[in-house]
Amino acid sequence: MAVKHIPTGVVHIGNKGGRTGCSYDTRVNASHWINTNERVNCKKNGCR
Repeated sequence: MAVKHIPTGVVHIGNKGGRTGCSYDTRVNASHWINTNERVNCKKNGCR
């Protein structure tokens, strides 16, 4: 599953309500995150 940060448009590995592959906490500003089926485009370790 992937999760998208709406303000930046970056798609990370992970789920809303947890952590991304590169350690962002999606519970902080939860309204900025949505689950998606888009391709992951984060270049940080853990997501790529």
